[in-house]
Amino acid sequence: RVREAGAFAGSVEALEHCRRAERNVPILRSHDRYGNRIDEVELDPSWHALLRGAVEREVHSLPWGTAPGSHLAPTPGAHVVRAALFMVYGNVNAGVMCPVSMTYAAVPALRDGAPALAALWEPRLTLPDYEDGALAGMAMTEKQGGSDVRANITRAEPVGDGLFELHGHKWFCSYPPCSVFLVLAQAPAGLSCFLVERGPGMEFQRLKDKLGTRSLPSSEVEFHGAVGRLVGDEGRGVPAIIRMVNHTRLDCLLGGATGMRRGTVEAIHHARHRAAFGALLVDQPAMRNVLADLAIESEAATVAALRIARAYDDGSDDAAFRRFATAVMKYWVCKRAAPHAAEALECLGGNGFVEDSGLPLLYRDAPLNSIWEGSGNVAALDVLRAMSKEPDGLPAFLDECSIAAGADPRFDAHLERVRSRAAEVFAGGDPQFEGRRIVEDLAVALQASLLVRSAPPAVADAFCAARLNGDGGRVYGTLPAGVDAGAIVDRALPA
Repeated sequence: RVREAGAFAGSVEALEHCRRAERNVPILRSHDRYGNRIDEVELDPSWHALLRGAVEREVHSLPWGTAPGSHLAPTPGAHVVRAALFMVYGNVNAGVMCPVSMTYAAVPALRDGAPALAALWEPRLTLPDYEDGALAGMAMTEKQGGSDVRANITRAEPVGDGLFELHGHKWFCSYPPCSVFLVLAQAPAGLSCFLVERGPGMEFQRLKDKLGTRSLPSSEVEFHGAVGRLVGDEGRGVPAIIRMVNHTRLDCLLGGATGMRRGTVEAIHHARHRAAFGALLVDQPAMRNVLADLAIESEAATVAALRIARAYDDGSDDAAFRRFATAVMKYWVCKRAAPHAAEALECLGGNGFVEDSGLPLLYRDAPLNSIWEGSGNVAALDVLRAMSKEPDGLPAFLDECSIAAGADPRFDAHLERVRSRAAEVFAGGDPQFEGRRIVEDLAVALQASLLVRSAPPAVADAFCAARLNGDGGRVYGTLPAGVDAGAIVDRALPA
């Protein structure tokens, strides 16, 4: 399944679809020629071809099952397989993965918060049919609040029979063609989560003119009496939607790892075929250092993403680790993605700055996942909150890291620093001021642990030497002397 998706993702056909979808950006048709409201988004046929391919390959639904009305437990390992599918298919176009991710994440939110709505919508949300299935979106942030959703002012007024009418706006609403949206609004009992069907009372104002993911229509929307149905308890909107957010954060992490892999492969391929100053670039020590550094960053991101995806398969047994690790690694991998893309682009020199290379698209898209579902400070503060209010999270995370204890003295020293530093900061320091450093140290501890356990010695040694030495902040291409750069590059992209 993954090989087939990869064969398509790397095909000339898929790359041409991506080019067309990016060049022919979406257009909002709010009214017809007679002035009637229609709220239609005009999308290039290549966009539909790419999104159809993701749906038919069940990238949006694999862990949930596809039989109509099915609420069976997911197949063991389904989240890991789906993560691999996401990373492979995401190489085609990052924008397409947004509705894929939101639809995947909506199912557990509905199952937990509104079983009757899940029974109604899940058969369509999990159907591997582009025409007859349905996609789900979300709309949380408003002009005045941004990430502070508790400042939302959109109102939800009860009208009987468990229904509410929504009045207000959302500053970001991704993919207007979705059939349903999870929306936060202020009900009489407080901020609540609602399932809103696309239709009357939901009016799209304009599409965002964005830096990246330009193939994806992201909109502003106003609600004028749109009908909403409660998901979760009234006044408990954040807990109701957080299940969806946790799954989309997993996909942010997967998206960051996807971009790193794409950039690494593009850089190595170019260096193997480009000669300068009398030698292939890949044979020149300075370039080998850069390529190896990009490669270990990519592998560390990938192995962490797949480990966390496995935690979503493990159910309640791995729940504390899953929640904590998702927040930690979403912050770190997504933060590293943009400079990684910039360095990969630079490996191609001037050609990398030209659209035909594909690297400018990768570079423009790279910052998105660090912003979506909580930008850097929000993500780091979420980790700090979990450390202070969820007593099982940090111990479960450190227990996972400790599996590699004794395998590398540099790792052991780093893990001990992480334990002691976190305790010191919470005992008498300023956790918020030092929050990013704390989360970074946690993240590289998990990555190092996983690489020490599973990667070839050359990769694990280079990562521990470069990432656990306490002098963070260096650019890519500064691996210390003695690492086996050639072996790392060959592993990243076998010749």
